[in-house]
Amino acid sequence: MRQRLSSEPDRYRGRRRVPTPPRSRYAAVVTTAFVGAGFVALGAAALPDAKTVDPSALADLDRAAASQDLADRAADADRASRDDRSATTAGQEAADVWLLPLQDYQFTSPYGMRWGQLHAGVDLAAPEGTPYKAVADGTVKLAQYYGGYGYAVIVDHGNGVETIYGHSQKVLVKAGQQVKAGDTLGLVGNTGHSYGSHLHLEVHVNGEPRDPIPWFRDRQADIKLQVDSIFAGVTAQ
Repeated sequence: MRQRLSSEPDRYRGRRRVPTPPRSRYAAVVTTAFVGAGFVALGAAALPDAKTVDPSALADLDRAAASQDLADRAADADRASRDDRSATTAGQEAADVWLLPLQDYQFTSPYGMRWGQLHAGVDLAAPEGTPYKAVADGTVKLAQYYGGYGYAVIVDHGNGVETIYGHSQKVLVKAGQQVKAGDTLGLVGNTGHSYGSHLHLEVHVNGEPRDPIPWFRDRQADIKLQVDSIFAGVTAQ
């Protein structure tokens, strides 16, 4: 190698040489690059290509989707059927409901012995002229003046059950008329053997009087507490 004379200009003065990496580090960098490229190639090969999917597999997916759709429709139809059955059951219960004959009254006298005689019903005090209603569906058996009951209405509810509404100021139905629970029958009064304006209510089963208090409680209504059936809003006219 020729030795540079001191009088000779230095061509590299003012420049910085890029150091040559050691052979071991250079080999590691090159190896890493090749390995990374290999992984990328493998990953790309692993990705599914829609154009290479087996047509029979697509057909199986379509059949599975169709089967699921049919199952969902069947489940919806079953739910709708159950809802219809529930509505029918509720309608049947509402048809058998018993309501209070008045909405605002004072309970004044229970069923039982009074003055040595059986008081065969309950007395519900209300202003004269207050409308009272049928407690259940039935047929009007009597609507006229009826001895000590004064002007009265008797409704036949079938199966031997009847209700009597006494001491009316006026009756508003006729014998033979069909009535629904909540239909107006007459006006509260003070006729017959009565001491003050009130409605006298009796329940008879096969001709025998029954205490209206437990009778109505068994039918989700409470005369003493003035609690009406849950179906009162549905059936009341």
